Amino acid sequence: MMALPPVIFLMGPTAAGKTDLALELARLLPCDLISVDSAMVYRGMDIGTAKPERAVLEVFPHGLIDIRDPAESYSAAEFCADARALMAQSVEQGRIPLLVGGTMLYYKALLEGLADMPSADPLVRAELEARAAAEGWEALHRELAAVDPESAARIHPNDPQRLTRALEVYRVSGQTMTEHRRRQMQENPDTGTSTGSQLPYTVVQLAIAPAQRQILHERIARRFQAMLEQGFIEEVEALRSRSELHAGLPSIRAVGYRQAWAYLDGELSRDEMIERGIIATRQLAKRQFTWLRSWSDLQWLDSLACDNLSCVLKYLESVSILH
Repeated sequence: MMALPPVIFLMGPTAAGKTDLALELARLLPCDLISVDSAMVYRGMDIGTAKPERAVLEVFPHGLIDIRDPAESYSAAEFCADARALMAQSVEQGRIPLLVGGTMLYYKALLEGLADMPSADPLVRAELEARAAAEGWEALHRELAAVDPESAARIHPNDPQRLTRALEVYRVSGQTMTEHRRRQMQENPDTGTSTGSQLPYTVVQLAIAPAQRQILHERIARRFQAMLEQGFIEEVEALRSRSELHAGLPSIRAVGYRQAWAYLDGELSRDEMIERGIIATRQLAKRQFTWLRSWSDLQWLDSLACDNLSCVLKYLESVSILH
């Protein structure tokens, strides 16, 4: 029986050093880099997403960067379809797909599949977002709690994307997310997801992060300040100049952009924007750690170690990826 072709997942919290390690691997191995980042998909959002510089992308192209306009949405289902196509293309060429980024939901969706939910409805979503703008997200959370208390318990009132999606599913189909998932568990008890979700690869799962959380917090603060020096506010001003973009879009709700947008709206002072941007980034890192702590088959690397590249190469040899 032939071994499945290899795929490498390089995960970790924001500012942990994922991109640097991915580039080191790509210099030595026949890797095709695929971005796993829900914000880097957007064009014109470069500084605030810590997107690799143009010169780097010319030498080391990344799939799934700059594939959407900020006015558009991009779902986990779309990511799975796009990533699967790029992985298949890479393997056909005898290369190794190297997926790098910090959007944990995307990795989970690739590994486990996605629950089969109704398609998005732009009219319903626009209605929900208009109501949220008028009454606040707490009002929508109360509505969700009334029809789907299980989903409401999982979704924070300040998580508008998931909150909107849960209500959209109910309004479009007449069934709650909980009811959809329960039905799918009955139909496919092994995973509770749509069929055909198993990846046809040997997946090597790596995670990189500083061993001490305080070091990551310091990195996050330094990086946010560096982004400001690189012209982050000017980048957000350019986005604001487009009449079709607004604070309710998934792109503009990205960490950092949301705070900068509020600053330019006059809702925050510059110091408040910086403080809230750094806090929001730390909270993102905390959520990423929460995902990773529940992950199985994960090989951890310390961001501060000087031999991560050799450690990864030895690990790949130990699991028969390299010979």
